[in-house]
Amino acid sequence: MNQQTKLVKSLKVHHLVFFGLAWMTPMIYFTVFGVAYEAADGMMVAAYLVAFLAIFFTAYSYSRMVKAYPISGSAYTYTKKSIHPLFGFFVGWALLLDYIFSPIIAILTFGIFMNTEFPSIPIYMWIIVMNVVLAIVNIVGTKSVARVSFISVMIQILFIALFCLFIVKNMVVGQTGLSHFFALGNLIHHDAPITTIFSGAAIICFCFLGFDAVTTMAEETIHPEKTIPKAIFLIVMIAAAMYIATSYFTQIAYPNFSFTNPDNAAYHLVQLVGGSLLNTIFMTVLVIATFTQGVSSVTSITRFLYALGKESILPKNGFASIHPKFNTPVFNIILVTILSFLGVFIDLNTAVTFVSFGSLTAFMFVNLSVIGHFYIKMKQRSAVQTCLYFIAPLIGAGFIGWLLTLLNKVTLGIGVSWLACGFIYLFIKTKWSKRQIDSTKDETELDLLPKEKIQ
Repeated sequence: MNQQTKLVKSLKVHHLVFFGLAWMTPMIYFTVFGVAYEAADGMMVAAYLVAFLAIFFTAYSYSRMVKAYPISGSAYTYTKKSIHPLFGFFVGWALLLDYIFSPIIAILTFGIFMNTEFPSIPIYMWIIVMNVVLAIVNIVGTKSVARVSFISVMIQILFIALFCLFIVKNMVVGQTGLSHFFALGNLIHHDAPITTIFSGAAIICFCFLGFDAVTTMAEETIHPEKTIPKAIFLIVMIAAAMYIATSYFTQIAYPNFSFTNPDNAAYHLVQLVGGSLLNTIFMTVLVIATFTQGVSSVTSITRFLYALGKESILPKNGFASIHPKFNTPVFNIILVTILSFLGVFIDLNTAVTFVSFGSLTAFMFVNLSVIGHFYIKMKQRSAVQTCLYFIAPLIGAGFIGWLLTLLNKVTLGIGVSWLACGFIYLFIKTKWSKRQIDSTKDETELDLLPKEKIQ
């Protein structure tokens, strides 16, 4: 491995949009349908609208921060440079939980649905196969990933359109007719508490992850300060249109849909809507979707680990190394592949809630970073700038912070425990670094410990 080898700048707006949508994967609507449906008590349209509003403010904050710091590291870098290195570390540590479990969700989804279709082959076999394939594809390089992402996303969008057309056909042929499309009373359960919608939105925010993942590709993007903000808003708007439209059609047509296993609820929904024909198409598209989601999520976590390695938060020897032939962080890819075998031991709901904790934590601090950088440090405080750099991100931070508190107690408890582990790691690393400086009389400043405290 040659640590002097650099990532190659080759990605443009369309590459990032399809990379982000592939990471997000439009088919995520179906893969988390059961989990989200339970959390929102069936009020999917309202939950998606709330999630979109929260994500829109956060997407704006990401677009501002990537212009200020067009480098890899995403929320970790923004928080570290705009607020404080210590807060940056804990945001990065929370993001690790998000990024580590994202490829696990992809391979676990693949295993669950393939096992549903072929019960004789156990889930763990599908997980092993998918994991190995994802590692090989990521080692080859990101530009090939972008090409595959374009094809995958287009196929997924076409399937979603076909799914909605089947619902329209069923309603026209059935007794309800098209007038049923305007039965808006089915969208809200009047006897359900409003917090149910927000609880669902806290989980559904996971479905929008992908717009933030493109910020990890800053060092491989041409003019990232201009390209990435454009890609972010395109990703969020396209995803919102698909999710809300699909939720509307589904909820209007099947307001009392029920299931026993939330992990594969979408399989039975598709069977109900289009029978065996649509289900066969669904399985084919799902395989393609989980593959590209897995490839994109592995790409994101490995670049994030690379950024942490460059910052010496994680050991440089390994995490910050780039393969001289493939120009990819092969060490990180192999490590993530090993961790992804956790998919054999956990369920989909657990993985989704862990990702939600990490992402919502990061989203909240990215909003606060806009205030820290532009409003406090740069002193951009005119009337317009106050709206852009204080009020808007403050609304985003408050919204996301509230959704974070609505996650279940087990998830919050494990999330806090994960942060406690980060504190222990930081304490040990700081003590070790201080001993190294004391023994060598090196005046190098530690990234996470002010210099005056170690002299």
